[in-house]
Amino acid sequence: MNKEEILEKSRAENKNKDIYEQEVLRQASTSASIVMTCLASIFFMMQMLIGGGANWGLWAVLLSADMTTFWVKYIRLRRKHEFVMAVIYTMAVFAVSGWHIYNLIAPSAIL
Repeated sequence: MNKEEILEKSRAENKNKDIYEQEVLRQASTSASIVMTCLASIFFMMQMLIGGGANWGLWAVLLSADMTTFWVKYIRLRRKHEFVMAVIYTMAVFAVSGWHIYNLIAPSAIL
């Protein structure tokens, strides 16, 4: 194979996508998840220490980002690990969402 054939084969395999750009986007996504987790942890702890109770809705939003990532990866890659993690994250999102909604509704004088 000559240089041009190898380059053409690589482009066909990657569908003209820049591999470096894909890696940068992956790293950016990972960094964003870490920053979201740190901020959510800080806000959660501050709210509890100040006496505002626990904001489980914050965790539902945070976990929903990872849940979505695992569902997209499973749909595109069909790996068992992504499916298992997607189901676990989905259950966690439903659990903390339910707990958050319950805590909003329970003390309400309207209901």
